[in-house]
Amino acid sequence: MSQTFDVVVIGGGPGGYIAAIRAAQLGFKVACIDEWKNAAGGPAPGGTCTNVGCIPSKALLQSSEHFDHANHHFADHGITATNVKIDIAKMIGRKDTVVKQNNDGILYLFKKNKISFFHGRGSFAKAVEAGYEIQVTGAKEELLTARQIIVATGSNARALPGTPFDEETVLSNDGALRLGAVPKKMVLIGSGVIGLEMGSVWRRLGSDVTILEGLPTFLGAVDEQIAKEAKKAFDKQGLKIELGVKVGEIKTTKKGVSVAYTNAKGEAQSLDADKLIVSIGRVPNTIGLNAEAVGLQLDERGAIVVDAECRTNLKGVWAVGDVVRGPMLAHKAEEEGVAVAERIAGQHGHVNFNTIPWVIYTSPEIAWVGETEQQLKARGAAYKAGTFPFLANGRARALGDTTGMVKFLADAVSDEILGVHIVGPQASELIAEAVVAMEFKASAEDIARICHAHPSLSEATKEAALAVDKRTLNF
Repeated sequence: MSQTFDVVVIGGGPGGYIAAIRAAQLGFKVACIDEWKNAAGGPAPGGTCTNVGCIPSKALLQSSEHFDHANHHFADHGITATNVKIDIAKMIGRKDTVVKQNNDGILYLFKKNKISFFHGRGSFAKAVEAGYEIQVTGAKEELLTARQIIVATGSNARALPGTPFDEETVLSNDGALRLGAVPKKMVLIGSGVIGLEMGSVWRRLGSDVTILEGLPTFLGAVDEQIAKEAKKAFDKQGLKIELGVKVGEIKTTKKGVSVAYTNAKGEAQSLDADKLIVSIGRVPNTIGLNAEAVGLQLDERGAIVVDAECRTNLKGVWAVGDVVRGPMLAHKAEEEGVAVAERIAGQHGHVNFNTIPWVIYTSPEIAWVGETEQQLKARGAAYKAGTFPFLANGRARALGDTTGMVKFLADAVSDEILGVHIVGPQASELIAEAVVAMEFKASAEDIARICHAHPSLSEATKEAALAVDKRTLNF
């Protein structure tokens, strides 16, 4: 016997659970289906972000940063710490606790908002007069019917052709987050967000880390000036990054893994390591969705085809997050989830892709919103640029972290902010001011004339905004 709902959400990650909650708040009878399991086999909603992505990686980054500070920076503050050790099992255990707290928090929110949760895999069964039948396959088989369906099934790690993940030697982000010991040598393929963050974690803990990147430039999506500043910092830390490489044969052995590659000069090279992390991007997760049963349109990448408002080719079927076009970011999925729930309710949900912030949680952190300088040049835009280094910021000096800068890009005529780019301490928090400013079409002068607390890192954003017009207060 089928259970009937107004809205069924397939997937309980950031896009899915947020969409379910907003739909319930708007008065709909809502069900959410999610198949993630914890170690005990119980439900673990939150998707990649909560289970093997954003949340656990930040937990490990925090732990490894504490260890690095104790070993290399406490002495600067007059603190003596000798024979500092890391208990990897306890560190991983803390990470698992953080993940479980988030899983449980989502289940609590489902209960609070009277959302029916089904633990299992959701797939299309067929189209019916009342909308669509959705099959739930899990410990208990269920059949759900709803007129409105939101697909939020996320993405999966992309494997190298011919080199599948075994999560023991060849690791995705999943395996990289649950290593039981510090590898003596580690190789990462891909210098994107996952590669840099995981490389940073295990380097701080003592691993000899080399990152192999196929592109000739470092962080090509980042403003070039900011990327160069970040690269200098990573080089100084001992994170080895080789650009312009072509990866060849990969062999796994009892001792680890061997990676053959050609460097940027065309020279044949080989690296032996204990562990290999492959971070070459992610692919939309539509496997098992049974899209063909209802004629749901997918593109050549396997992503669900949607319009600007996340509508699919089927009436009443929507899709959000990593499984559709656009950046694979948790907060982008959340914004789309809210917008779709509101559109179903006849409201005007909105997502501004131009003001979605990006963050890489390394040390230094890298964050940006809007266009890069190279993008502005490519489209022939008339713009002004202003930068300010954290080296000249009093709070950064007090923190003992003066790496990096803030960069503002503004329209040459109107002074409207076109992009803000930060590399340095707490960039992930500082970028929010720029997002708000750009949403309200603020000018660089608006930021420059707003009172910022002293001393604070945010003064660097004020100074960078001032620098757009070649001015400075230089706190």
